[in-house]
Amino acid sequence: MQQVGRGRCCEWLRCCGGGEPRPRTVWLGHPEKRDQRYPRNVINNQKYNVFTFLPGVLFNQFKYFFNLYFLLLACSQFVPEMRLGALYTYWVPLGFVLAVTVIREAVEEIRCYVRDREVNCQIFSRLTARGTVKVKSSNIQVGDLIIVEKNQRVPADMIFLRTSEKNGSCFLRTDQLDGETDWKLRLPVACAQRLPTAADLLQIRSYVYAEEPNIDIHNFVGTFTREDSDPPISESLSIENTLWAGTVIASGTVVGVVLYTGRELRSVMNTSNPRSKIGLFDLEVNCLTKILFGALVVVSLVMVALQHFAGRWYLQIIRFLLLFSNIIPISLRVNLDMGKIVYSWVIRRDSKIPGTVVRSSTIPEQLGRISYLLTDKTGTLTQNEMVFKRLHLGTVAYGLDSMDEVQSHIFSIYTQQSQDPPAQKGPTLTTKVRRTMSSRVHEAVKAIALCHNVTPVYESNGATDQAEAEKRYEDSCRVYQASSPDEVSRRQAWRGAERRRAPLFHTPGVGFPGEPPVSRREPGFFFYFLWPLPPSERRAPLHPLLAFYLWPSDKTSASAEFVCHLSWEVGTGAESGCSSWVFILPGPPPPQDESTGEITFYMKGADVVMAGIVQYNDWLEEECGNMAREGLRVLVVAKKSLAEEQYQDFEARYVQAKLSVHDRSLKVATVIESLEMEMGLLCLTGVEDQLQADVRPTLETLRNAGIKVWMLTGDKLETATCTAKNAHLVTRNQDIHVFRLVTNRSEAHLELNAFRRKHDCALVISGDSLEICLKYYEYEFMELACQCPAVVCCRCTPTQKAQIVRLLQERTGKLTCAVGDGGNDVSMIQESDCGVGVEGKEGKQASLAADFSITQFKHLGRLLMVHGRNSYKRSAALSQFVIHRSLCISTMQAVFSSVFYFASVPLYQGFLIIGYSTIYTMFPVFSLVLDKDVKSEVAMLYPELYKDLLKGRPLSYKTFLIWVLISIYQGSTIMYGALLLFESEFVHIVAISFTSLILTELLMVALTIQTWHWLMTVAELLSLACYIASLVFLHEFIDVYFIATLSFLWKVSVITLVSCLPLYVLKYLRRRFSPPSYSKLTS
Repeated sequence: MQQVGRGRCCEWLRCCGGGEPRPRTVWLGHPEKRDQRYPRNVINNQKYNVFTFLPGVLFNQFKYFFNLYFLLLACSQFVPEMRLGALYTYWVPLGFVLAVTVIREAVEEIRCYVRDREVNCQIFSRLTARGTVKVKSSNIQVGDLIIVEKNQRVPADMIFLRTSEKNGSCFLRTDQLDGETDWKLRLPVACAQRLPTAADLLQIRSYVYAEEPNIDIHNFVGTFTREDSDPPISESLSIENTLWAGTVIASGTVVGVVLYTGRELRSVMNTSNPRSKIGLFDLEVNCLTKILFGALVVVSLVMVALQHFAGRWYLQIIRFLLLFSNIIPISLRVNLDMGKIVYSWVIRRDSKIPGTVVRSSTIPEQLGRISYLLTDKTGTLTQNEMVFKRLHLGTVAYGLDSMDEVQSHIFSIYTQQSQDPPAQKGPTLTTKVRRTMSSRVHEAVKAIALCHNVTPVYESNGATDQAEAEKRYEDSCRVYQASSPDEVSRRQAWRGAERRRAPLFHTPGVGFPGEPPVSRREPGFFFYFLWPLPPSERRAPLHPLLAFYLWPSDKTSASAEFVCHLSWEVGTGAESGCSSWVFILPGPPPPQDESTGEITFYMKGADVVMAGIVQYNDWLEEECGNMAREGLRVLVVAKKSLAEEQYQDFEARYVQAKLSVHDRSLKVATVIESLEMEMGLLCLTGVEDQLQADVRPTLETLRNAGIKVWMLTGDKLETATCTAKNAHLVTRNQDIHVFRLVTNRSEAHLELNAFRRKHDCALVISGDSLEICLKYYEYEFMELACQCPAVVCCRCTPTQKAQIVRLLQERTGKLTCAVGDGGNDVSMIQESDCGVGVEGKEGKQASLAADFSITQFKHLGRLLMVHGRNSYKRSAALSQFVIHRSLCISTMQAVFSSVFYFASVPLYQGFLIIGYSTIYTMFPVFSLVLDKDVKSEVAMLYPELYKDLLKGRPLSYKTFLIWVLISIYQGSTIMYGALLLFESEFVHIVAISFTSLILTELLMVALTIQTWHWLMTVAELLSLACYIASLVFLHEFIDVYFIATLSFLWKVSVITLVSCLPLYVLKYLRRRFSPPSYSKLTS
């Protein structure tokens, strides 16, 4: 799925693409016959263009007070009356910060441009009257007939017209659209598929009527009409006839007609705009600088007021503002940005989270203050690899270790049937009254074998090409695909049983890649079951498939229902060499079998849905609960016998409902419900969705750290609930409230009231119900949901995921972290305060769009508990110390000016003021980015330490006030001490005070450090050596001969001791009587 910057270019696209979206009529192969203007099929992920890049980057920098203040300060030095020092002292730090920002943004924009250009220039084939021509993706128009090859990306939203596959269908990889790695079955328009060649599509007069563009990737309503036939042919179109942009063709070559392009693509409409994220820590520092600016203005006004506003007092105010400008340190931004780079480097170099990439180095502190973690399910928490665990028949259950028993029952049934004469195959009174265990097992396994949509796909293996693989049908080349991974797991379970010499019959689904042994006819299908019996005894059931229906996936878990007419014939084609497999052959349905005369309707679905459909029994609810508690995905299989008249009536009403353009879903659901009742329960199946490594301990760590975890998934409700239980997202002692499906305001109100009465209860809600609740009761719902220990939102669209993140930010004011691995998670990742992408089976789009990229979900624990915590605490200490360093020298300036009659004369000039914040103190202060209060192992073992950071205590108004008081005390002590102890010359005051200031800062760094690193020691000694060495060159400001005297040394020692010793004593007393929470862990 690709993304378009809709917010920036929306107006331009609207100008090019017409007004508001509305339904459209698209003529096949005639783009010129359009009833409205459509946007170009251009992908644009860039935040800026050539003209808006520099203004946009500068605006994003200077819209915050912190940067704007330094810009105004630097510009003021161009006015002679306001100049207090060299221009480079103001412009070099600001220019360095801006240069780093501009270069970083330019690199990101260039990367986006290269990726977009690669996608927009991808070549496709277009069918025209002149034949097949090549066309760039960006030049594709609505109405074009586009040919898409296997493993090629679909360039635009299209209707599936034709396929080269012999079974008349194709598979689609949608992992970058909906996050599901299972291939989706797509069916072409029957009228177009019947044409001899693809070129004939241009010879017929036909069009597609489609709904207006919308964000729903799971539904579509339209019709296909051919006008030149007699009578005109009209076919209904649904989601199974669509090819959405960003998906990949997994089998065959397809031809489609383009419906939507550009900003009207489903994938684009589900993607939010990328935004430049500003961390909460940066906003807090920005707020503190506003307070410091207020203090700066107050001090300046006080100084002028004490002069009684004499003379040009307004000019004096400006000079004092510039004189005390060090109150807001310009080096703060430089230190913090360099610190972020160090944090990012440390994260990348951590050997315990290999493969971790920091893509946004501006917000590492966010990792240390996450309150809500919103995670995807498929591929993020789970491996999306299903393992069949259990077949339950009510009185007996079979696992993988007991498949031999199932084989024995099946074998006995068919051995008995092969030995009986055909005339006696009708059901006897005895078999009607007393069903043996073998017959029950046979009926259950037969239903599972028939009621599925698994299809084998034969891939190339080594030197064997595709055609050879299909010809030989090698097991090593065979890959099973289906619309649900648990379908494949059941098929693989049967296959595994066969390898253990327990052959079970199965079907390869709705298609078989090979030349059928009989001619292709319509409308039915034949199922030939082949058994490992001697050729003379081999006899197989013939199941002509009358119809195959896939109901909406939010209705049933696996959602496969079809009608099967049972009869028996001798199996043919048994000499193919396969142990057991099935041909599914098109052909007309045969007459009713005289022995049975019935049509059998098989259905399978989730337990919550099937409980109201099957006939009453006393074991379904209990066994479903038992299997769910084990973390298994439960599927219920049932059957029902129909008379010929019942089926014909159902088919007629179903076809009529499918042709409706308005309220199609409601009409189809009504017809389906008339059939889904009083079905006989056959069996339950249990499938386990395997979790990623260490998901459970990681979630427990996050929960103990005070982080609430919400799971947002596009999967089904039952699947999501099972995964939440299996991953221990919902603990065993917590109740689960499943928010029932609501369709209007009154139902939502009643359900919210029912949910309000629950306490300490996890919430499970579907996307449709969520949409209704947010529409009418947004505040009430979010208030209740935020009180839940865990929330599971299923069937969520990408837009809904982003909406939930946004609402959490607005309603709680807390930081959110979104974790995902698919293209459908990009919106959520970009909307969150901190986005984490997991590189997995669903590609790298989420990883590329995220702020941080990890390879496994378990790495998230260390990323937050260790690196997030350290980054936040280090930046908090660094920022407050830089502020302290500047407040000290500003306090000394204020004392100096007040003593000398409030003169606006700088205490330190030239290189002294530059060297103070650079070579003399920069390295020791910056070495605080290496400090840590506890070892990483302790931080992982005690996640409760992370909880302390959620209140923002490391950088709060309280800690800020403490550092302000320390700065005022030390600055006043140093300045008054120098004034009291100086002798006859002013230059002695500068020497004593400046040296004491440098030593005080070095000692305060040592006081602040909690865990010494060898680089910290080097930084302290190096800074002291640099200052001593530079005294030789500072004779303009400092008396070199005076500093070599004993008088200078004892005066500096006394002043430094008085300024630092009380703070060391206070630190000792605090650790002695009120130790921090981590002190016991480090002792």
